[in-house]
Amino acid sequence: MTPDRPAGQTALGKHDIAARIARDIPHGAFVNLGIGQPTLVADHLPADAGVVLHTENGMLNMGPAAQGDAIDPDLTNAGKIPVTELPGAAYFHHADSFAMMRGGHLDICVLGAFQVSASGDLANWHTGAPDAIPAVGGAMDLAIGAKKVFVMMTLFTKTGAPKLVSECTYPLTGLACVDRVYTDLAVFDITPRGVVVRETFGPTVDDLAGRLDLPLIPAGD
Repeated sequence: MTPDRPAGQTALGKHDIAARIARDIPHGAFVNLGIGQPTLVADHLPADAGVVLHTENGMLNMGPAAQGDAIDPDLTNAGKIPVTELPGAAYFHHADSFAMMRGGHLDICVLGAFQVSASGDLANWHTGAPDAIPAVGGAMDLAIGAKKVFVMMTLFTKTGAPKLVSECTYPLTGLACVDRVYTDLAVFDITPRGVVVRETFGPTVDDLAGRLDLPLIPAGD
């Protein structure tokens, strides 16, 4: 369930963003959750969601994160977080898992990002910093292979730099692959006519446009 937020707080926390994403995943979808914060989405899917979660290390029908006595060190997601299994869970070779990803068999993937461009380019594996550790994993396969790509991220870095940008400056994961961006301050659709603001959490569309230095289209326009 979505945790209660303090009175007066409008920006979403990471669990709030995960719950917001979970609401938009249709019944019966096959979904991959990327390493990091996207894995939290599993904890916010209702039991009757009918969503089948896929992990790139070889599992279908993954459940929420395991707690306490339910933790099995041999049962983890791709981020090495202990998880549960739902009835009908299946296990398979790593190569078969990537064949599912590359073959267009996943309806949605949810990925983190360092940057997303206004045209849907994704940069999420390397900042280019000399001391940074590149970590592409299966992100390139997911970004191109999934039918829809959702991104979960904060809208700004810790230093206030925007992560939704006109053009990515970090090494790219995929070109024109992102469909929707979920952040702490707003949800955006990446469309052929531009970046559409579906929903805001505190700031106005004009506030966001000024901080992002991007043309934004209000939903319904």
